[in-house]
Amino acid sequence: MGEGRWERVAPFDRLEADAPFGVYIDGADIAVYRLGEELFATAGICTHAFARLADGDIEGALVRCPLHQGTFDIRTGAATGPPCAEALATYEVKVEDGIVYVLL
Repeated sequence: MGEGRWERVAPFDRLEADAPFGVYIDGADIAVYRLGEELFATAGICTHAFARLADGDIEGALVRCPLHQGTFDIRTGAATGPPCAEALATYEVKVEDGIVYVLL
């Protein structure tokens, strides 16, 4: 996290609670997650194999990769279940005037 630019994702009400939301921004695949009223964002591609995490399932604070069932903590990007061993990049998220933004 740090310096960068805020990029628009979607209206807040388009993000379903406990379901990944995938978006492409300037060629980057990003996954945004809504846990209750909290928002988190990670790289959208599994670090183990090329699979979109927006197609995965959320279990608590974990996203499960749809390809090999590895898991990541969506709050930190940490790999938490095999075969995933490398963490995901994470992004700062904000809501402004009902619109979700990520800092790239």
